[in-house]
Order: sequence, then structure tokens, then C-alpha cells
Amino acid sequence: MTIMEYIIVKFEIKGDKDLFETSCDLLCAMAGEVGFESFEETEEGVNGYIQKELYNPEDLNAIIDEWPIESTQITYNVGVIENVDWNETWENEGFSPIIINNKCVIYDVRHPSQIPDSYPIKVGIEAKMAFGTGTHETTQMIVGKLLDLDLGGKNVLDCGCGTGILGIVAGKLGAKRVCAYDIDEWSVRNTIHNAELNDVDKIIEVMHGDSRVLTQFTGSFDIVLANINRNILIADMGAFVDKLSTDGYLILSGFYHEDVAMLTQEAKQYGLELTRQECNNNWSCLVFKRAK
Repeated sequence: MTIMEYIIVKFEIKGDKDLFETSCDLLCAMAGEVGFESFEETEEGVNGYIQKELYNPEDLNAIIDEWPIESTQITYNVGVIENVDWNETWENEGFSPIIINNKCVIYDVRHPSQIPDSYPIKVGIEAKMAFGTGTHETTQMIVGKLLDLDLGGKNVLDCGCGTGILGIVAGKLGAKRVCAYDIDEWSVRNTIHNAELNDVDKIIEVMHGDSRVLTQFTGSFDIVLANINRNILIADMGAFVDKLSTDGYLILSGFYHEDVAMLTQEAKQYGLELTRQECNNNWSCLVFKRAK
């Protein structure tokens, strides 16, 4: 039994009611990048949970200061939850299987009886945080793009790997080598663990850090994946392109439809051509190809 002390942050979303769901999704994504492990939607907004030792008030203020949806506003209250058996909570809840393009099923390894048998690609994830199980639109869109590519013998780079789901799917699709990194040490451990659960750990290399660790990965990559927020994508795009092989694909998500023009313009500066675009519930996914 794993007993931990957690901080609960009760976020309230005010303003445009039509953007409530969109604001909830974005808030979870931004909070997930600063250490929050789980979220639950409320009538007022979102409750976020983070280990007490990882909680930093400056991170919350940064989310408020950088909030991009002008017609909604975020306020919050902070409390403490003592003696939480977090693993037991997740074991009781878990997540239902997610079917993508009728080719891939992502399931909770603690509920194996729910796995459908009719899909060729099966990916088991131990659900220890809400964002990264495959339930989010951005994850599903990138997985869909991977399913459409021939990954046999290819080198794949997963930037901001989270639970490792994208790299694991790439491995299941025949990638020869998968490299991944995340700024969160827990995510690095979880990616390694989930890779072992899916028998692809021998081809996956995972590092802890931000885009600066890319210099430690040797060689170039046929496919570079990044499911991160817009600001980080723009700041790190040059580093991504430096690791992208000629004729390689850069697949990006983690941002809204309104951000597409900005990201496309940035990509053009690095000689990238937009080849595919998808939008799901106002979240967007872009596929770029590096010109020769």
C-alpha cells in the first residue's frame, strides 16, 4: 500500500460557459506539466491533485498568468488531503478501453477482462495519472497518425512522453528504435514500467529532462512526436528539427485550433511542410514533413 500526502487544488473557471469544457481540458494539460497527477471535473471547474512535496505555488501562478483563453478566468483554492492510498484509488476507478481507428485498443492493465480481442494492436497502460491513458483527444489523434504510417524499422522520438503511450504504440507498430524524454521524473519511471508491460522495453530508451537532453540521443529520427502545449512546441521546434531525418515527419498536438496558424508559420521557418491536419473537440494535430 502506497500512502502519500496530497495537495488538492480546486480550480474555478469563470466566464464564457461555451468554453467551459475546452477550458477544463486545457487546464488539466497545463497543470499536468507541473506535476499534477489526477483531475476530476466539478460543476465549477476542476479539482487537481499533486503530491505535497512536488507542489509549487509559483507553478500555479504561472498557469494563471499564461492562461490563453481570454473569455474565461481561473481562480483556485488550495487544501491538503492526508494519508491517501493513491494506488488503491486508481485501481478502483481505472479507465475503460479506448478504441482508435478500429485498429488499436488502449486498456487498463489492472482490468484485463475488459480487453476486446478483435484489434491487432493492444497497448496496456497502468493508469497512475489521468492525462496519458489515451482518453484525451490529442493522444488519440497522434496514435491515429501513427497507425497510418509504416513504422517498420523506423527510429521514433517521443518528446514529453508522459506514460509512454505514444512510444509504446510505435514499438508495437514495428519501430526499430524509440527514444523518449520527459521533464517529470515520475513520467520517466512510468514510461519504463509501461514499456516493460508491453514487451517493448528492449527498444525504448528514456531520459529525464527537457529538450536539452536531445543532444544525448545519437543519430536522427524518422518520426518525432510531441504532445505538449503550444508555447513549449514553439520554443523547442528547432531542437526537434535538428533530430529529424530528411523526409522525416514531425507530428504535433497538445494545442487548440486557434494555435494552428502560429505553429504552421513557425514550422515553415525550419523548412517543414504541413501534410495533414486534424481537429477533435477544438484540439488540433498537425503532421509536418521535412523537405529534402
